[in-house]
Amino acid sequence: MFNKIISLSILLFAFAFAQSDVPKIVVQPEEYDFGNISQGDKVTHDFEIFNKGKGDLRIINVRGSCGCTAATPAKTKLVPGDSTKLTVVFNSRGKIGKQNKLVYIKTNDPSNTIYDIKFTGYVFNDNDTLASIPKIYLPETEHDFGKVENGKVVDYNFKIENQGKSTLEIQDIKTSCGCTAALASNKSIKPGEDGTIKVQLNTKGHTGKMVRTVTIKSNDPKDPSSTLTIYADVIKG
Repeated sequence: MFNKIISLSILLFAFAFAQSDVPKIVVQPEEYDFGNISQGDKVTHDFEIFNKGKGDLRIINVRGSCGCTAATPAKTKLVPGDSTKLTVVFNSRGKIGKQNKLVYIKTNDPSNTIYDIKFTGYVFNDNDTLASIPKIYLPETEHDFGKVENGKVVDYNFKIENQGKSTLEIQDIKTSCGCTAALASNKSIKPGEDGTIKVQLNTKGHTGKMVRTVTIKSNDPKDPSSTLTIYADVIKG
């Protein structure tokens, strides 16, 4: 019985040791946006692969989700704490419009044998003109609330216009902190029409100068990301 307990203890110890002595792949960034790409151009971005585990990380294979993508790591073996660049090249020849591509990294990380990263972009050619695409326009991009008593919630409506010739889609709105909220009156704006982005600032727990931003992602290929900025001088009530 004693021998069985000793054997079981040894097995459990070996299993725990084996589990701790494994590699762990981490890639930064996990997603990258090339923005606007002229059709036919090749664009390149370097991702960074890290080994955050305690065993050697081996990069067995890297492949793109289509033949338009090539990806090459500078090194294929990373000791714990080491890193290497992964150069991704996208060939936009024959492509048009919004692109969403993946790169698959095969490794010996038991938790991530296939690790995928993503890149996006918008490919346009000389036929892309304002006659066929949406165009976002913000008459104001900044607003100063002035002096605001601590704890008060203030809001402001920014106007948003579509000066293009096809429907403008508001795809995402992100704020720079939890004290700020933003809501679009309409996520689809037809040509020649407008809407509002209501931005709300909660000053609770803050004093002094506040500067916060709101990022608007849209399907305007020439200006896919727009930023609004709000200011406040928070004083004690």
